[in-house]
Amino acid sequence: MEILNNFFNILNMENAWATKLLTFPLIFVEISLSLHIFISVLKIDIPKYKKIIYIIAVSLFSIISSIVIPEPYNIFINYTFIFLILKLYFLFTVLQSILAIILPFATFGLVNSLILNPFLKIFNTTYEAFFITPVFRLTYLFITYIIIAIIVLLLKNAHFKIHPNFTFDPKTNTILLISLILGILTLVIQTFMTVYYYSTIPVVFTLFNFLLLFAYFFTSIYSLTRVIKLNIATRNLENAESYNNSLTILYDNVRGFKHDFDNMVNIIGGYIQVNDINGLKNYYNSLQKDCSKVKNVQMLNPNIINNPGIYNLIVSKYKKASDLNVSINFEFFFDFNKLHMPIYEFSRVLGILLDNAIESAEECEDKEVNLIFRESRKHQVQIIIIENTYLNRNIDTSKIYEKGISGKKNHTGIGLWEVNKIITNYNNIVLKTSKDDKYFKQELQIYY
Repeated sequence: MEILNNFFNILNMENAWATKLLTFPLIFVEISLSLHIFISVLKIDIPKYKKIIYIIAVSLFSIISSIVIPEPYNIFINYTFIFLILKLYFLFTVLQSILAIILPFATFGLVNSLILNPFLKIFNTTYEAFFITPVFRLTYLFITYIIIAIIVLLLKNAHFKIHPNFTFDPKTNTILLISLILGILTLVIQTFMTVYYYSTIPVVFTLFNFLLLFAYFFTSIYSLTRVIKLNIATRNLENAESYNNSLTILYDNVRGFKHDFDNMVNIIGGYIQVNDINGLKNYYNSLQKDCSKVKNVQMLNPNIINNPGIYNLIVSKYKKASDLNVSINFEFFFDFNKLHMPIYEFSRVLGILLDNAIESAEECEDKEVNLIFRESRKHQVQIIIIENTYLNRNIDTSKIYEKGISGKKNHTGIGLWEVNKIITNYNNIVLKTSKDDKYFKQELQIYY
């Protein structure tokens, strides 16, 4: 009985350290709710084990920082740590990472702006006393988490969403980030006013302030979704234009085949009449190469290459190769929308490697490039293989990634150096280079 009395006394006494110790376990709840807020809005699919690791890592870091670093500096350190985890561990884009931080911050801020002032007036206490009294803090956090949990359930069941693979041009990114930062500053200032002037601010004013802040953030997020939809529509139009280009190439090839079909049949008949099997084999091999061109163009389909950015890149490189009489053979066993590497940097790497392969093959008598995308779910790796015919058999594969080293004339050797610089930023990506008597081979392995 005495123990219970002592415990209740601790709960009702003003004690900053007791309040901290009793609220530490609730940090795990808060981080879990924050995680579910941004994955519910952004509609990002994260494996369960990654969620657990994120919650434990961020919660423990927050607890340690709150002990070691004085407030409010520990808050900035915590958000920096969260940003790094989102960017490096979840491989979010910069905008996605910032949104994943801002969305929970704004949600908790809005709820606090709604209930803090009424709470302090109902319990007839000051903010300073509320902050260091366990019973006030625990009661307040319980109410806050209940409201946030209800919001999370509503977000999960809502049709409203932000497309998970959104990316923008730098100018749009800058405008959106400025808008979001201004919104957060507004929320911080409003929270500051509520805390320091709660005694003079009527509860009705608090409610009105909450409604204004809610309207601002709702319209901001709604505007963001509209911008994303417009961005996606623009990309789809670009995708359709590239698809039309590939259809034009396919049509020209088929029309050429149709025009030459009678001649082909007559030539095959001529070989058969004189029983020239070797000549027929040679002619068939030549014919097969032309057939493979049509087959390859058929593979340039946005339903197969289901990422507009990568599709446009591959179509443009195919056109470049065709202009140089270089044949590109494709194999796609890949969901491009589940690429475990940021699209922007992947596109840079793929573009440089394809340019090098096409330019190298163009120098050969047998002008050939093979582009293969495949995935091994068993080993959790996505593999991109680019191999091409080449002339320089003496090329040193161990030195080609050094700055200024190039196996081609009049080239600066910057491309592969840039590729190496990008890849070294990721611990889940490996680029293997090899060669044999026919092909120079680059194999990009992306682990997940």
